[in-house]
Amino acid sequence: MMDMSMWIVLGTAIFLTTMILYRKRFRLRSLQRSTLPLGTLGWPFIGETIEFVSCAYSDRPETFMDKRCRIYGKVFKSHIFGSPTIVSTDAEVSKFVLQSDAKTFVPSYPKSLTELMGESSILLINGSLQRKIHGLIGAFFKSPHLKAQITKDMHKYVQESMETWEDDHPIYVQDEAKNIAFQVLVKALISLNPGEEMELLKKQFQEFISGLMSLPINIPGTQLYRSLKAKKKMANLVQNIIQARRKNGVSAASWVPKDVLDVLLNDSNEQLTDDLLADNMIDMMIPGEDSVPVLMTLAVKYLSDCPTALQQLTEENLELKKLKAQLGQPLRWSDYLSLPFTQTDKDTSTTCNFTPFGGGQRLCPGLDLARLEASIFLHHLVTQFSWEAEEDTVVNFPTVRMKRRMPIWVKTKSRGDP
Repeated sequence: MMDMSMWIVLGTAIFLTTMILYRKRFRLRSLQRSTLPLGTLGWPFIGETIEFVSCAYSDRPETFMDKRCRIYGKVFKSHIFGSPTIVSTDAEVSKFVLQSDAKTFVPSYPKSLTELMGESSILLINGSLQRKIHGLIGAFFKSPHLKAQITKDMHKYVQESMETWEDDHPIYVQDEAKNIAFQVLVKALISLNPGEEMELLKKQFQEFISGLMSLPINIPGTQLYRSLKAKKKMANLVQNIIQARRKNGVSAASWVPKDVLDVLLNDSNEQLTDDLLADNMIDMMIPGEDSVPVLMTLAVKYLSDCPTALQQLTEENLELKKLKAQLGQPLRWSDYLSLPFTQTDKDTSTTCNFTPFGGGQRLCPGLDLARLEASIFLHHLVTQFSWEAEEDTVVNFPTVRMKRRMPIWVKTKSRGDP
């Protein structure tokens, strides 16, 4: 079953409705033919894939869903990317699917993606092992210790990036956001700092992620082949880090995990093999290239389109910055989360019509960190710069991105500027 919770709303106290294509597919076990919803499977073999992709590339990607909703209702059958599919555009149905246990629904993805992720990916495994990994990572991501570290790292990387910005020169927000978010996430996962290994990882990761929605043909010269080779190189790098950690060991008396890898290595579950850990460290880098930079970039786009929202956000950030300076205190992670996300419930699925971060056992464990990173980025941007955005459009497929990488022309604010 495919949950086509297509567009996400990342609610904020002062601004914007953002739309991000969100897609998950689920295979329903023991589904009786008589219970299938209305719909059509389209052409033999290709189904309705061509129309789906054509709409996804257009300015109105929702037209594929809208047309079928009018004819068949909010839940309908189709045939997309080589598989018979049930599409849900109903928030309650999608929520039910995401919160059901693995005995009813199991995740299913396009073949190229499953080959790249591997059978041990947290996206594909089910049952007790999935719950174990998800629980360990989720608890660590919610820890004040990590949030303080993320805040420190974001300050450092954002400031280093913005110090290179020049007035009256175009800044490509999407590129800046990707570079910052990837470095922060990689450090949270495996404590890798900027340098030669980070640059190697970035290069190979770009090749790897290019194959996630490629043709499922693994022969020399194809994108999938190149992406699998890139993942192997990244896995070797992570394996070296894992082996060094195991060799050095930790002192249990006062041990505090410094990253996700530490958390998983410290668990006694024999299923957490080095290969599984290496594969999952790489898979968990995807938000640093995709969802978190998209959130930052779209926030800038929609703030640029709404001067009232931008003014309110700027005033709130400047006021908090001034108050903290008077008290002689730095801004803490909790301060940032209080700024643009004050109306977002911790359980996003209860405040949004759709479920951009999953739900139930599939709820994204890094949800709070995504909010935190976006908040810090926006704080530095609105308190240090004013800007004019060039015209740009959202591309919705195969991933959400800006067609021209969101160029803005910045001007450094003088002390006292609003």
